Amino acid sequence: MKIKVAIPERGETEIEARSGWTVMEALRDAGIPIAARCGGGCACASCHVHIDPAFFGKLAPVSEDETDLLESSDHYDVGASRLSCQIICDDALDGLALSLQPDSLED
Repeated sequence: MKIKVAIPERGETEIEARSGWTVMEALRDAGIPIAARCGGGCACASCHVHIDPAFFGKLAPVSEDETDLLESSDHYDVGASRLSCQIICDDALDGLALSLQPDSLED
């Protein structure tokens, strides 16, 4: 599947993602500078992304733990924010468009 990625102050790119991987893993594998400090454990919110509205409703529901982490971000948007480590890639999400958030960029 393909993912369209907007990176603050760096533009947009498109990457390939393997079905069954998390979006965070796909971003890291493609060399996208996402911090993802906890490595995908849903423990830090440093893989925070905004999902295009056309895809937001196709994602699995947000867990309470994920919501708690997202609410700690200055860039939290209830209708767009997700942790990329909690989104599993599959064919239904082909063409997924997302934006990395400033607090998710690797230093």
